Amino acid sequence: MLSNRAQPKTAFVFAGGGSFGAIQVGMLHALAAHGIVADAVFGSSVGALNGAYYAGTPTIEGIQQLETIWRGLHRRDVFQVTWRTVFGFVRRRDFLATSEGLRHIIDKHLPYRNLEDAKIPVHIVATDILSGETVVLSKGPATQAILASAAIPPAFAPVEFERLYLADGAISSNTPVKVAVALGAQRLIILPTGYACALEVPPTGAVANALHALTLLIARQLLGELAGLDRQIDYFIVPPLCPLMGSPYDFSQTSVLIARAVESTNAWLASGGLERPRVREQLSLHKHSH
Repeated sequence: MLSNRAQPKTAFVFAGGGSFGAIQVGMLHALAAHGIVADAVFGSSVGALNGAYYAGTPTIEGIQQLETIWRGLHRRDVFQVTWRTVFGFVRRRDFLATSEGLRHIIDKHLPYRNLEDAKIPVHIVATDILSGETVVLSKGPATQAILASAAIPPAFAPVEFERLYLADGAISSNTPVKVAVALGAQRLIILPTGYACALEVPPTGAVANALHALTLLIARQLLGELAGLDRQIDYFIVPPLCPLMGSPYDFSQTSVLIARAVESTNAWLASGGLERPRVREQLSLHKHSH
């Protein structure tokens, strides 16, 4: 499944995060405007979608097209829930949503059909739902690879791909840093979607609590992976938005998230962010004073 293309040097690493993937689009806009490009991209979950599109059109014009796509998205476009899917979910025979909406978005907008046809190498990260192992897809049908990486359980069914049953890449590697290094990346520019700020009181509701716990887990997971990297590997973390409000299933704030990410990334670049490798303070868990 792994590509034989030349080993990458500078890699963009895209994290998962549902509708918060809009933040990565703003980050990309600022990076491209400053002439910063990647030799390869690695993406998991929604990061697989953004990374794959960037790899097909790695220009400011391409990123502007991606912004237009994101601004036109609604929850129902991605998470298509019908009475049939709900009934099947309740009876434990199916999954909550169908992936046909996401498939339509990919087929309509992605400028290539097979991963190896992208302008720059793209590596999509998914999870073998039977073994829990990380699977890296670098060639073959792009739509299937992205659908597999974004198959969030229990919303979407696993995707069968080359005799494997694959699900959300975030399960095993939400921010595929180690994957990028294993495939030869020497300089990482990491595009997170956000992390949980400490709250004064627990969120309201089971789903909100689960999402908050997940973002805390992801932040700690990434910090652990970065701390274990070889000292010869340089990495840079584009600062995520803080505070980050809303839900990764809410697409109503897309334009605001993109604009904030452009402004935040521009400020980070202007302050010499790419001159200070291996800084992890952008991901530190913290409290806000009132």
